[in-house]
Amino acid sequence: MTQPISRRTVLRGAGTAVALPLLEAMIPAGPVAAATGGSAVAGEAAEQAPRRAAFLYVPNGVHMEDWTPKQVGPGFDLPATLEPLCGVDGKFSIHSRLAQKKAEANGDGAGDHARALATFLTGTQARKTAGADIRAGVSVDQIAAAHLGRHTRLPSLEIGTEGGGQSGNCDSGYSCVYSANIAWRSDTQSVPKESNPKLIFDRLFAAGRPGETEEARVKREKHSRSILDYVREEARGMDRVVGVADRRKIDEYFTAVRELEVRLERFSKGAASPQDLGMARPEGPPERYEEHLRILADMLVLAFLTDTTRVSTFVFANEGSNKSYSFIGVPEGHHDLSHHGQDATKQAKIQQINRFHIEQLAYLLEKLDRTREGDGSLLDRCMIVYGSGIGDGNRHNHDDLPILVAGGGGGVLKPGRHVVHEKNTPLTNLYLGMLDGLGCPAPKLGDSTGRLTEI
Repeated sequence: MTQPISRRTVLRGAGTAVALPLLEAMIPAGPVAAATGGSAVAGEAAEQAPRRAAFLYVPNGVHMEDWTPKQVGPGFDLPATLEPLCGVDGKFSIHSRLAQKKAEANGDGAGDHARALATFLTGTQARKTAGADIRAGVSVDQIAAAHLGRHTRLPSLEIGTEGGGQSGNCDSGYSCVYSANIAWRSDTQSVPKESNPKLIFDRLFAAGRPGETEEARVKREKHSRSILDYVREEARGMDRVVGVADRRKIDEYFTAVRELEVRLERFSKGAASPQDLGMARPEGPPERYEEHLRILADMLVLAFLTDTTRVSTFVFANEGSNKSYSFIGVPEGHHDLSHHGQDATKQAKIQQINRFHIEQLAYLLEKLDRTREGDGSLLDRCMIVYGSGIGDGNRHNHDDLPILVAGGGGGVLKPGRHVVHEKNTPLTNLYLGMLDGLGCPAPKLGDSTGRLTEI
């Protein structure tokens, strides 16, 4: 009987490591598969496909009236802000009345924005300091990464559109580290996110060379047309050990990687011409915010597809961001508008920003849903949390947060519902339920009081 190839198979070249998606040849042949020549792989594929989790964050809260469904339970109508998710309707749930009470002042005064992000995944009161003596708590993503990371090349992937300072005073006496970081490996160690697509791409695909100088690296990249050029020989070798369906899947995957390279080149400094699609990687992020978000979403999909990581955080913008959205007809700053004072015009503009963010979420979820893995899709195997640590930006409240949970979680999640929890149910209770589903249970997380089992 032919032995399956390893799920950890990586195609390697000079300074390159390209992981592969789940292939039929990676699935142990069971009795049914043996009887049919290996074509019946649905059940085995489901067992081989791991569960993943991603936590997406948007700042400054949302306009809750256009976010919250009017019906409770299954089959709710999509409110105006959520309408862009019609393509994945039934594959996500809205969880109302979840709270992060440790984001409230609790005697610490102003600083809701800093606390909102620092608390979102930790459920822990951030120490109010602008100095080096920062303290928060271990975040749910890092708890998952500590368990699942031993199976993957990267324990976790932290990405976002803004880097942000790691010191200094950014919000009423709170260090900038709180406003810029969502992931915390320990009480005193945050995990900075990466905003430069070039560096994220290299982290996913370029293995580097021990002792290689920067000058040598630049020279090597200059003469490379594509990162795939380095692994073509090994890829041809794969053709001899996989079937037709797997060869097609590898071709589709390589096409996706190459398309991402071309898009990166489009905004590269001194980018190659269309006739010479060389691997000139960008020195920084794209100027267009939407393009930046979508490139990061594409990288997240590839990271999950290749099992390079099973845990990610994705921050659309730092907490308190005053980014202008003039490209959708909203030139005012986001944070300024969030203090709308019940002004209907400002609320309408906030809703436009909220809807734009949901359009980007829809892009990610639809791509995960289209990406096949075994007998299902990547979305079927994912738990995707999207939300903010502030409810209404004008009130700065933390007791009814906008929380959306998408995906099937490998059968753990029950999407397609609007769930209204008891008032002030800790958001961390949801995370404990997710950790159970990921196979890495924790007894407690931050201010948790139990675990949500019906998620």
